[in-house]
Amino acid sequence: MASSDWAYDGQNGPEHWSKLYPIANGNKQSPVDIKSSEVKHDTSLKPFSVSYNPASAKEIINVGHSFHVNFEDDSQSVLKGGPLSDNYRLSQFHFHWGKTDDYGSEHTVDGAKFSAELHLVHWNSGKYPNIADSVSKADGLAIVAVFLKVGQANPKLQKVLDALSAVKTKGKKASFTNFDPSTLLPPSLDYWTYSGSLTHPPLHESVTWLICKDSISISSEQLAQFRSLLSNAEGEAAVPILHNNRPPQPLKGRTVKASF
Repeated sequence: MASSDWAYDGQNGPEHWSKLYPIANGNKQSPVDIKSSEVKHDTSLKPFSVSYNPASAKEIINVGHSFHVNFEDDSQSVLKGGPLSDNYRLSQFHFHWGKTDDYGSEHTVDGAKFSAELHLVHWNSGKYPNIADSVSKADGLAIVAVFLKVGQANPKLQKVLDALSAVKTKGKKASFTNFDPSTLLPPSLDYWTYSGSLTHPPLHESVTWLICKDSISISSEQLAQFRSLLSNAEGEAAVPILHNNRPPQPLKGRTVKASF
């Protein structure tokens, strides 16, 4: 998929994605607005746990609409529990942000928006041989989402931010090693969960979402570093990635459950 055929603005923006990806109008699209009054507390929901091997951190890459921190496939880096019946292995993490500090998240809570959103992407290693096989299966992916709220600078984000200067333009990659992304999780792992999709094309409806109730902090200066990344290739006119957040999609009869 060429990332040139979709964008976050203009003729190729989210409201036009369905022309190329009809599933954009599907029944299980993400993100969603979490309405407290409609959330069901589910007593059967267990806590989820993650254990990540910092040695499996591999590289950081500018993908043109965001950056990904990729991990080697490692049986020691797993997400389990919660609503999941299998183990899910960590593949990568990335962020979504906005043009302003007050709205960059994809999910919202009672309409309230956050400054940014972290996505830790895992694939179902209990059932499938690799992420390529998992990505389109209904139970193929599990994404842990964490809201970021502007406030104090977050020292745990600093290693990631320091690496961005090496991947300024689209297609650039750099080594990124010895990092444990669990340091980016909030102290409490109370969460909401629902069945949804990837939030950008190809929009596969293959994601079990675990959205942490508590947010982590990021400073305005740190957020600005996300926006300084460029969506153009080296040597082309500079086009900063000012935002990469898809608006909330209709629930269409789905239930959001809470562990708390």
